Amino acid sequence: MSTILFDKIVFGPVKSRRLGISLGVNLLPVNVKLCTFDCIYCECGLLSKGQTWKLPSRGEVKTALHQKLSEMKAEGVEPDVITFAGNGEPTLHPSFNKIIDDTIVLRNLFFPKAKISVLSNATMLHNSAVLEALNKVDNNIQKLDSGIESTMQLIDNPPNKNITVAKIVSSLKKFNGNFILQTMFLRGNVNGAPIDNTTEEEVTAWIKAVKETNPRQVMIYSLDREAPVKTLQKVEREELERIAEKVREEGFDVLVA
Repeated sequence: MSTILFDKIVFGPVKSRRLGISLGVNLLPVNVKLCTFDCIYCECGLLSKGQTWKLPSRGEVKTALHQKLSEMKAEGVEPDVITFAGNGEPTLHPSFNKIIDDTIVLRNLFFPKAKISVLSNATMLHNSAVLEALNKVDNNIQKLDSGIESTMQLIDNPPNKNITVAKIVSSLKKFNGNFILQTMFLRGNVNGAPIDNTTEEEVTAWIKAVKETNPRQVMIYSLDREAPVKTLQKVEREELERIAEKVREEGFDVLVA
């Protein structure tokens, strides 16, 4: 099983195929994945049980980020983006809102042109503080991997089965278009069940969800790293472009990574 966990609060910078030169921030444990999803393609691997872990404090995050940005400033290395991702769902951190406030202050101090991005899965938007924080960042990137319930459950595999496509779509509407929608396209099978979210039925249902939530941009991509489920297959760029064109015809800005 593939398990690539980030062992620091601040990591990189790395070259992101979607965001440019990205300095990563991990608000989650360094020894275990912590997430409301258990996506079959996640580079951090699958969820595990029984391990002890702790979250970094708000102060630890602020100190680590200040130190790294100071070093980059001295070295003349400018990030395009500061990205909250890491070992699972960043909005699970109880101080997420305050950490975003700290990050905005530090970004303005060191690299005012850098964007602040959050990679999230829209499952914590019932928390008003999380919603408020996400509306403050430059790139509020939210996941929706299928518009069909059974497919979403197979791909994203939320341990809490009360998390549904309908609830995610309803939550995304709270942004009033102030977000970027991110979707992973893939095919293969898991535990003998076939998966392919590129079919006409799938794409039609997904575009319906795109239109309902009205994001300011749509990002689509496929596998680029080893996945923990080995029976998955990458969707080639030509096919992604065909899907993207259908969304563009609906008037949306689409980025194919």
